[in-house]
Amino acid sequence: MILPKKRDPRFITIRRGGLLDDGTHHALAIWAADCAQHVVRFFDEYRPDDDRPRKAIALVRAWTRGEATMRECHNAAFAANAAGRDAPPAARFAALSAGQAVAVAHVAAHELGAAAYAIRAAREAAPSGQGDAAARAERQWQWEQLPDEIRDLVLDDQKLRNAICWNVFVD
Repeated sequence: MILPKKRDPRFITIRRGGLLDDGTHHALAIWAADCAQHVVRFFDEYRPDDDRPRKAIALVRAWTRGEATMRECHNAAFAANAAGRDAPPAARFAALSAGQAVAVAHVAAHELGAAAYAIRAAREAAPSGQGDAAARAERQWQWEQLPDEIRDLVLDDQKLRNAICWNVFVD
């Protein structure tokens, strides 16, 4: 479970009584999609004919442009997650990253799940003995992709939820 029991109002839309505006919500979704996109190749290598994770990533990007509904994204999250079922760890975590990314349309706080699962995918895909270095490199890459408008929000969220995200964000 990567979501806290008490929801952070910074990740709840203004329409639902929180502080999250649409522009920030979309920026979080795009960053989450970027994180998933960066590791989806680990799933593709395992199941090249299964496009559910790639479709999920494309769908959340479409959602940010107003070309997909929240309901479509919600359904795509389940499909991407199911694609990873019974897959080896790197492929499974890559599919889960895609599922979390598309779920940002429904619950913005899933942005951290996309990043955390991507880090776990990179760790699992690394050659023996190089997993920790691969995880750190993936985390660094993610940080470099953060737009200024959400950088402080995401980095603070990583500190707050590091423990429930398998301690992948803070050494």
